[in-house]
Amino acid sequence: MNLHQFRFLQEAVRRNFNLTEAARALFTSQPGVSKAIIELEDELGVEIFSRHGKRIRKLTAPGEEVLRSVDVILREVNNLKRIGQNYAAQDSGALTIAATHTQARYRLPHVIAEFRRRFPRVQVHMLQGNPDQVAHAVLEERADLGLATESLAEHADLISLPCYEWQHLVVTPLNHPLADLPDLSLAELARYPIVTYDPAFTGRRRIDHAFAQHGLQPDIVLEAIDSDVLKTYVELELGVGLIAEMAFNPERDTQLRARPAGHLFGHNLTRVAFKRGVYQRGFVYVLTELLSQRLSRKLVEQVLRGETSPDFSI
Repeated sequence: MNLHQFRFLQEAVRRNFNLTEAARALFTSQPGVSKAIIELEDELGVEIFSRHGKRIRKLTAPGEEVLRSVDVILREVNNLKRIGQNYAAQDSGALTIAATHTQARYRLPHVIAEFRRRFPRVQVHMLQGNPDQVAHAVLEERADLGLATESLAEHADLISLPCYEWQHLVVTPLNHPLADLPDLSLAELARYPIVTYDPAFTGRRRIDHAFAQHGLQPDIVLEAIDSDVLKTYVELELGVGLIAEMAFNPERDTQLRARPAGHLFGHNLTRVAFKRGVYQRGFVYVLTELLSQRLSRKLVEQVLRGETSPDFSI
């Protein structure tokens, strides 16, 4: 057995059993991947994959157990590399953050700027995607940590910690009837066309749930993942905007009025997530402290070691 076989097996599963895609991802040939997997099966004496002709279809029962062991082995190999890097070159290397658009655009810029000031020799990579893509980037160890409001707490192999709370804002043109309405209600809001986030992003589930609970059917005329796009369409009077509070800047968004809507939709919790069992380099803990003063290195280390519950209040 060797690590190449393990990596080929792991990548084949990640690529939905497409050996051509797995080979491309690992910069090798499809026959080489296929041969390595067959040799591993021969050595173990079990079939890892069920096949239809030459095509693999799914993991067998023993294959699922083999994959679990392979995941642990490769994770520990990567941990050994990280430990070496951490002590051999404490202030250099690479840091990859997976985040949704809203987090990358509004929460992270000042954090990354300060991080780069402290660690000028660390190269920062940003992976953007929807919350589920953020979760899988961390699970597949393509990212050191993930930042999102949805999905991160739903994966057993992720340890997610509360980072910060935020609420939605109702954003309108300056002369809109809702701008000066004393008591804003869901019923009043539902009278107007609405522009807001795609269902997978930025607390949209809370918005849908709030309207549904009150038996209201909002007229959502546009959905997007980019808050700046939403604000543009509000300025054009296409509809009333429901956006994240960190996306509104009074000094820049001078043609818009914004009012808090936490009493209508509740508060949202953005979380930072790590893959369970993965060794984190020292500068990762500095980043978590920059994201939230509550996330001290001591606390995060205790959570990752299982000494403290990740479900503390912020």
